[in-house]
Amino acid sequence: MEPYWLDDAPAVRPGPRYDGRVDVAIVGGGVTGCSCALALASAGLRVRVHDARGIAEGASGRNGGFALRGGAARYDVARESYGTDAAASLWRWTEGCLDRMVELGDGALRRTGSLRLAADEEERGQILGEYEALREDGFEAEWRDDLPPQLESFHGAIFHPHDASIQPAVFVRRLAALAAEAGAELCEGRRVESLGELDADRVVIATDGYSRGLLPELDEAIWPARGQVVATEPLPELLYDRPHYSRGGFDYWQQLPDGRLVLGGFRDFSIMSELTDEEVTTPVIQDALDSFLRELVGYDPPVSHRWAGIFGLTQDMLPLVGAIPGRDGIWVAAGYSGHGNVLGFGCGDLVARAILGGTAPELELFDPARLLGGHVH
Repeated sequence: MEPYWLDDAPAVRPGPRYDGRVDVAIVGGGVTGCSCALALASAGLRVRVHDARGIAEGASGRNGGFALRGGAARYDVARESYGTDAAASLWRWTEGCLDRMVELGDGALRRTGSLRLAADEEERGQILGEYEALREDGFEAEWRDDLPPQLESFHGAIFHPHDASIQPAVFVRRLAALAAEAGAELCEGRRVESLGELDADRVVIATDGYSRGLLPELDEAIWPARGQVVATEPLPELLYDRPHYSRGGFDYWQQLPDGRLVLGGFRDFSIMSELTDEEVTTPVIQDALDSFLRELVGYDPPVSHRWAGIFGLTQDMLPLVGAIPGRDGIWVAAGYSGHGNVLGFGCGDLVARAILGGTAPELELFDPARLLGGHVH
């Protein structure tokens, strides 16, 4: 079934058509590809975006609609893994990305804040550690023990005041429209089978978990994983007015302005079968979602949409952004480990900046060589 987000996302005009070679070909018409195209076309480059389906019809139109600051790892874990300065810099950078998304989004984002909930006492200890680390480093966050009745089974929460709810397909098609206005060509409905078929000086791979088969080293470094989501018919009562997530992000849900509840997750109920790039729903995960839906609402609400999307996991939970070692003119921005709405937007802009000769601290942190360095072509 098609994702709810695509129901009312406007179609995009294709922009100019270029004869022959372009400066940059981008594979992937999601948030990363469109963000990259906007930055490069605005700088005067001839850019062509390729998508096997249509703009925002991959993971960018198939997620839970969360726009959160930070990376895929908890902040306290990120400090231990990447160092305090790098973690703080990454979180501040994503805050700036989110601000820019709100400016560009033309109403596609709502600054609702988000709640990271503890499902049990063990998780309470974990997110309390995250909360303390965030406050220590000067980030805004609030601890909530006094939760509303519908959340009484949870053991406390962090409220992140500036996080947002996003209509991801509307946002990405807005980016694509801006990129086309700036001079980017949008080629929809044709799969790129091989990078050799692209007539371009440089190529950016911006397909996140859908990149299988384009480059062997990326197949080894970015592992596809499936996320499954449901959306209900509009509910009569407003119960959850912002993005909520618990169990380390394995469960996530929010209620939209029209009253629909969008719920995703439970990948861990069948973790090995969800490490796949097959974009289909499965009974075991859908049953788990239905069961949790009943807990969240108190009855079985009618479900209008069920869908699946693929995202890319990396070993260290950081994306790969930059030039691919040993591949002249081939660049990548992918591997968001389930946090692609904000990271994807930021990394698309980041790889464009690198192509244009710019630098940024995140380019060092996200350098593809850290995971691809030892590959022999």
